[in-house]
Order: sequence, then structure tokens, then C-alpha cells
Amino acid sequence: MKRAPTADILWLFILTRIALILVTYFAYTLLNGPRPPQYIAPPVSLVAAAMSWKRWDAVHYVEIAQFGYRSPFDSAFFPLFPLLMTICAHLVGNHGYLLFGMLISNLALLGALFTLYQLASEALGDQVSRRTLLYLCIFPTAFFFFAAYNESLFLLLVTGCFLALRRRRWWLAGLLGMLASLTRSPGILLVLPFLWEAWAARNSLGLLPERGEWRSFILRTLPVVLIPLGTAVYCLYCWHLFHSPFSFAAVQYRWSHRTVWPWEGIWKALVELFWLQPAGSLFSVHLVLDLSATLGFIVLAVLGWRRLRFSYTLWMVALLLLYLVEPSINQPDSLISNQRFVLEMFPGFMTLAALACEHRRLHQAITLIFPPLLATLTIVFIQGFWMV
Repeated sequence: MKRAPTADILWLFILTRIALILVTYFAYTLLNGPRPPQYIAPPVSLVAAAMSWKRWDAVHYVEIAQFGYRSPFDSAFFPLFPLLMTICAHLVGNHGYLLFGMLISNLALLGALFTLYQLASEALGDQVSRRTLLYLCIFPTAFFFFAAYNESLFLLLVTGCFLALRRRRWWLAGLLGMLASLTRSPGILLVLPFLWEAWAARNSLGLLPERGEWRSFILRTLPVVLIPLGTAVYCLYCWHLFHSPFSFAAVQYRWSHRTVWPWEGIWKALVELFWLQPAGSLFSVHLVLDLSATLGFIVLAVLGWRRLRFSYTLWMVALLLLYLVEPSINQPDSLISNQRFVLEMFPGFMTLAALACEHRRLHQAITLIFPPLLATLTIVFIQGFWMV
């Protein structure tokens, strides 16, 4: 096992956090402060600036952590992240839910950087792994790793599960998969790479097709039941609260999600972008962002097919199919939130890093385009404009 460059990872984490803090300070001060002719302005409250991160889904997570699940619509937000926020806030007298949510999110990202480095370095080498972490941290929607969202926690648990699978620590992988399925609904898809890695371990050990081989395979596979167990526990909780075990799926109509063929959401997005939406409109910009992220990671999944272990590609394909068959088909931006969902597809960042190591101009383009977009979208988010 290659030792992670701890100092370099810490510096990447710290510098990107400082950058987001500076963006918050300048954006909040310049866009929310008093206007001329009132030239003597009061100082900006740091608490008020921090509260500017309480937007969109962060509002739901804070309210669930503080008051519990009060409506069936709350069940769309899985419980582990708000539960951790509640535990932390209780330690200081039921205060600071938002700040603890942001702290958990950032610490989870730091942990994910270490687990992802191990996965990337074993698969593609040190240079690729370093660029994988860089691209993840400067990705245009990486500010969700700073906000009180569950993306960082989910990424940590997923990469931890994959790392445990690579180490043949099956029960640990099952436990981390269970926690992932309690964090986000796609966590249950970890069953697929788990089963493949368990089967691949049989071949790598050179076992003969005898009774003992199948017994060993079954024992390795047994912990996989922990992964759907996490979803089952949440189903029971939803049944207890709202008399519907699948309320988290039933309420998706609120966001116009509907099951369709995988290509329908992409086709609708293209029609909206090139025929229905006027150039420069709010929806056209969001369509460009979501469509670019979706198509880009489809391409990365294809290009990573022969570069990465099959379990990594299996994870990417499973996530892509999940989000493509359940688009917001009745909204102008049918691929809404895909620019955020791709953050979960860590193999795509590994493939992008590998390509950038081979093509210097690609690396230059990424480092020129990603940071300004990240800063821009961060400002959009903290100002409360539509950014999901």
C-alpha cells in the first residue's frame, strides 16, 4: 500500500477551503452590504456570512437535524447526515446545526481525499492520483463539499467501501456500504461492485472449481446483505412515521422525477437548449451545465472502461443509469442536479486525470476553466439563486 502524501493533501484541502471562505467574504460583503451614498458601512457579520450557506437542500438538512422528519417530503433526504448534525449540536446545547453540518461535510471531504488517493494511486499511479484530487476539489460544483450537504459524507463512505473491497475486508466494506445507503439512496447500488469484487477475488486466488471454492465465495459475499439493510432500516422508519416504507421514492414527483428511457432526459434537454429556451436565459445556462456534466461523465465512463477495474466502471454506469432513468422530465431542465450528482462518480475524475496526464493542453484547460466556474457558481449558491 502506497503511503499517501499527507502534507500535499492537507495543503490542497486547506487552500481550497480558504479560497471558498474568501469567495464567501467578498461576495457576501460586496453584494449584500449598504450601497452609496451611505459610505460608512457597518462591518459584515461573520455569522451572517456563514448563514449565507444555508441554501436549498442545506435548509432541509438543518431543519431535519433540529426538528426531525415532520413531512413525507422530508423523507427524500436520507437520515445519516442530519443524524450526525443532531449528535454534534446536542453536545453544545442544541446550537450550531448549520456550522456542524458544514464541519462534517468538510471533514468528510478530507477523509475522502485520502481514500480516493489510495484507490487512484493503486489503479493509475501517483501523478494521476494527485490530479484526481485536484480536479475533484476545483470541479465547478465542488462547493457542495463545503456546504451542509451529504455529498462529502457519501463520497467518503463509497470510496471507503471500495478501498475495503480492494483490501478484501468484506465485512468492513459491507458496513461502509450500509452507512452509504443510509446517506443517499444510490448507496444500495454498491451491491453491484461488491459482488463483482467478491467474484474477482475467487479468480485472483487461483481457487479450483470445488465445493470449498463456492463455500469461500459465499462467505465473502455474505456481508453484502448489510448494504440493502441500510435502505431497509430507513424503509421501516418511513413506514413508522408516514405509513409508507417507500415515501422517499413516492415524493419524488415534487421534483418532477419520472421513470423514462435513459435517453429521454438527454433528448429533452437538447430540445429545450437548442429550440425552446431563448439564448442566455436562466434555463439555458442550467441546461448547459447539467448537460455538459452528464455527457462528459458518460464519455469518461466509456474511456475509463479499459483503464480502470470493472467494479469502478460498474459503479459509474449504475449511477448514470439511475439518474438518466429518473430525470425531472416535466421541468425545462430535465437533467437538474446532475452537475452535483457527478461528484459521486469518483472513477470519472480518475479517468479525467489520466487523460490530462497524457494531454498537457487538457490539464491547462481544466485548471483555467474549473476555478472561475467554481467561484461563480459558489456566489450563485450563497446568494440564494437557483443552484441545486
